Amino acid sequence: MTDLATYSRTGPVGTIVMDDGKANVMSLAMLNALHAAFDQAEKDKTVVILKARGRHFSGGFDLNVFAKGSAEDQYLMLKAGAELALRILSFLTPVVAVCQGNAYPMGAFLIMSSDHRLAAEGNYLIGMNEVAIGLTVPRFAIEIARQRLTPAYFSRVVMTAEMFGPAEAVTAGFFDRVVPADALERSAAEVAGKLSTLDMAAHAATKARARGAVIKMIRGMIDEDITPQYGEDRIRSRVSA
Repeated sequence: MTDLATYSRTGPVGTIVMDDGKANVMSLAMLNALHAAFDQAEKDKTVVILKARGRHFSGGFDLNVFAKGSAEDQYLMLKAGAELALRILSFLTPVVAVCQGNAYPMGAFLIMSSDHRLAAEGNYLIGMNEVAIGLTVPRFAIEIARQRLTPAYFSRVVMTAEMFGPAEAVTAGFFDRVVPADALERSAAEVAGKLSTLDMAAHAATKARARGAVIKMIRGMIDEDITPQYGEDRIRSRVSA
């Protein structure tokens, strides 16, 4: 585990903090660090609080990799991101996402995959802006969005790249509630503490029943879509553009 994502435990709650000193971009290094942190949380069987330091929750995938990276780099980054979102969606213990700043696509996917989502009041945005910057939204991401966003907002988010501030993002389905910024840490601890009293076997079994169909669908999409050929195709399209 690197300093890009640190894990600490207090009783039944494990806290994972992203901090790259900038925008918490979802590079392969950041994603690998997050996987390592979730490995430890899984071993400890803790309720997880996922949060970030700085002005941004996450700037999303590393766009420099998409623009200039090798075929392998592009494939590995997208694969690690998709696997992390699916891992959170199916995690055996509850995951609480805590957002304090801008959350661009991959960051938004992690938030939507979590079980309880808190946001601080503030002047920032969350959304999926792929089509605004020339990227086609991956199928796994569309299905994550479909199972959390409200129908009236789904098309606006996925197909027209509209971004939303915290209050409207609750209506859209990105967050469960917004709290004052100075109450965010306390609210997250309270939610995680309450969730830690659940019967975890019942929680895991119920989550599997409730999300089983979409988890199976996303698993198939990742295996079918995100292969080494994905990176090679992106390189080919870059050269021919």
